[in-house]
Amino acid sequence: MTTTPSLSSALQAGIAAAREAGALARQRFATAKEVSHKGRHDLVTDVDVEAERRIRAALGHAFPGIGVEGEEMGGDGAGEVRWVVDPIDGTRNYASGIPHFCVSIALAQGDDVLVGVIYDPLRDELFSTAKGQGAFLNGQPMHVSPKASLEECILSFDIGNMNPKGAQALGLVLGLWPGMQSLRIMGSAALGLAYAACGRVDLYFHHSLYPWDVASGLLLVREAGGEVLDRVTGKAAGVSCQGLLASSRPLLEEFLNLTKESEWYTV
Repeated sequence: MTTTPSLSSALQAGIAAAREAGALARQRFATAKEVSHKGRHDLVTDVDVEAERRIRAALGHAFPGIGVEGEEMGGDGAGEVRWVVDPIDGTRNYASGIPHFCVSIALAQGDDVLVGVIYDPLRDELFSTAKGQGAFLNGQPMHVSPKASLEECILSFDIGNMNPKGAQALGLVLGLWPGMQSLRIMGSAALGLAYAACGRVDLYFHHSLYPWDVASGLLLVREAGGEVLDRVTGKAAGVSCQGLLASSRPLLEEFLNLTKESEWYTV
């Protein structure tokens, strides 16, 4: 039976591993990369693979009894208590030279996230949280948007793989237009959630996700005073959700009321 580490020790291990992987990604950002396709619209670079290898080595050294669920190397014996790792979230941005990507590392127990770290190495911005202890950006407390109405808001979403849900997301936004300040599509779900947690964007949504995309962001938003809802059930989203909405409760209620007829919410 795996013993869950203390939150403080797990958080420090996650931060150290994220910084190490982030340093590699930063060093290689402007260099030539080996790029291959996992699917028609799904890229992976040699840096993703090496970054995950280094994360696994660092976390395995700190906590040898805990497995890893990672985007590039799979489950690796991960059990109920496991690290959930995305070595580079925003790989298409990274491979294209767009400076918007991050490293995401979470410690999860079942569908519950205990610790979350999102690190943007180009901006040297560290988003960190432990359950019940608040959310922080470079050590300073952060909070979700205080805005009261969508008309005041910047909405953010990502399309992910090209499928019908992406078109439905665009239709959902078109139905709201121009009842908002602006829109952002930035290409990293983890940073989208981190930006919602610190109020840079007021609401974030996405329809096609994996545990490594969302684990850290789920806890960041909640510890920053917000909520994350499952796209299909409307209940609190977990690590295994396939889509989500993240913001403050008032903004989520308004958004849901205005968009409740959209096909985007169906399976």
